[in-house]
Amino acid sequence: MADTAITPTRSQNYPEWYQQVIIAADMAENSPVRGCMVIKPWGYAVWENMQGVLDRMFKDTGHVNAYFPLLIPLSFLEKEAAHVEGFAKECAVVTHHRLKGDGNGKLIPDGELEEPLIIRPTSETIIGHQFAKWVKSYRDLPILVNQWCNVMRWEMRTRMFLRTAEFLWQEGHTVHATANEAQAETLQMLDVYADFAENYMAMPVIKGMKTPDERFPGAVDTYTIEALMQDRKALQAGTSHFLGQNFAKASEIKYLSAEGKEEFAWTTSWGVSTRLIGGLIMTHSDDNGFVVPPRLAPLHVVIIPIYRNDEERTQVLEYVKTLEKDLKAQNYVGSSIRVKIDDRDMRGGEKAWQYIKQGVPVRVEVGPRDMAKGEVFVGRRDRGPKEKASQGRDAFVENIGTLLQEIQDGMFERAKKMRDESIKKITNLQEFEKYFAGGETTAPGFAKVPWCEAGMGHELLAQLKVTPRCMPLDQEPVEGNCIFSGKPATKWVLFAKSY
Repeated sequence: MADTAITPTRSQNYPEWYQQVIIAADMAENSPVRGCMVIKPWGYAVWENMQGVLDRMFKDTGHVNAYFPLLIPLSFLEKEAAHVEGFAKECAVVTHHRLKGDGNGKLIPDGELEEPLIIRPTSETIIGHQFAKWVKSYRDLPILVNQWCNVMRWEMRTRMFLRTAEFLWQEGHTVHATANEAQAETLQMLDVYADFAENYMAMPVIKGMKTPDERFPGAVDTYTIEALMQDRKALQAGTSHFLGQNFAKASEIKYLSAEGKEEFAWTTSWGVSTRLIGGLIMTHSDDNGFVVPPRLAPLHVVIIPIYRNDEERTQVLEYVKTLEKDLKAQNYVGSSIRVKIDDRDMRGGEKAWQYIKQGVPVRVEVGPRDMAKGEVFVGRRDRGPKEKASQGRDAFVENIGTLLQEIQDGMFERAKKMRDESIKKITNLQEFEKYFAGGETTAPGFAKVPWCEAGMGHELLAQLKVTPRCMPLDQEPVEGNCIFSGKPATKWVLFAKSY
């Protein structure tokens, strides 16, 4: 019999462990459409919590929500050359507007469209079209819009949450009168993402700028937050793009300045997606299942009543209902404690393992003996499943917010320690090759390398399946030469194997 709830374990087969965590936690499953997933209630509850926090953060920085069409005319993508080239291979195309029977019980497409429509891979072009209608004067600026929606990118190798053909996300799009305002917006939203990742997801990130070959198609600059998963592969967790005037010129977004001169506007876009749930799983989860930070947990506390007969059941349920009420009256990060009593007709151990696999931060078991002592039996998800201890009922209720924050902080510190120990400064090509040797499934972490633009596209990177992740915004002075080109280095760049 396996010693862990998840097989294989992380050390045995990390990719398969990841899939099994999702299944065991009942978060998602594959759909009949290749590359797409069904997000089940527990997984969607995590996304709703993420969405709620981010939506508040966006509105606190002056943004408003809107919605734009799913279908984009092909000609819109053609307006921005780099953009269409970057997304062309991932586009799903609608060419007909109805079906008809073939006489043999089959349906075939009919009514060919005059112009094909693209299922949005991202919305810069169609939103830009609308912005061009909305912007007439400098008085109309800035425009700060976000939309929550789905997108479609025809991925060949898919993995639930991390990379699916259809996924959920938010995409912010803004218009500004000056380059400085647009650049400030781009960095502000990068800070919002980093704040969310570290203080809600408990996932440490490095803020940086993408190298030119890794920029968003059509952007002047792309900024990113990069995280490191437990298998030492990097995950791009969010991006913010300074688009300059490229999309404004393509979509004719112009405004009349205060001096009466017609100017092209400056735009930005930024987004995160359900990929964050994949990052959450791979940052914190263990060989017994999902581990979710309290700030994003659908449930903070599950109460499992323990009894042997109807008389005990009545007494214990009465006791735990008052416990539930008292816990809900407590506050954690601005809202009530999320509590559930599980009184299903199942063994207590089966229930406990379900919530361990789903990652609920705190489990409470209460039986007649606990009641008699005025105690509760408490297990924490950030510790081993057998590490449970009795606590006084009233003290437990009074300190539940502190306990949840202790779990939250501990998760962040563990992840940060692992990340920091997995960054190595490398100053020559031979050491770089040795660091990343070992095949596709072996990843050592981040390599911090002196670099210049002449070193882009080095053939060794493709052989090692390594990519530049970012030029960290927090740069220390760089000396010496780029390890790829031999020319004077201009930046430190992080390289890694990645998702």
